[in-house]
Amino acid sequence: MNDHLVVLVTASSSAQARRIARRLLQSKLAACVNMIPVESMFLWKGEIQEEEEVLMVIKTRSEAFDELMNAVKSMHTYDTPEIIAMPVVMGSREYLKWIDDEVTV
Repeated sequence: MNDHLVVLVTASSSAQARRIARRLLQSKLAACVNMIPVESMFLWKGEIQEEEEVLMVIKTRSEAFDELMNAVKSMHTYDTPEIIAMPVVMGSREYLKWIDDEVTV
């Protein structure tokens, strides 16, 4: 299993994304959270939806994922929030060490 993850989470607003990001950082579940405004189209209950959202790109360690996911779910307003993790296959040693130093589970 890879040691590092990039986790994608969409939020309904910048304010919600900031609240979630702040909690993840304060809890040492993430080393960095980027927030990017996006336009999303998706199926929900058989209907096509169009929404403006904020995509959170979260850098963390694999061992923190379950706790991170639970923290996001506890704060999120969506019934089924997007929480998708992708392994970091390669990265600069210095950056990955920084993640290791900042994320403590």
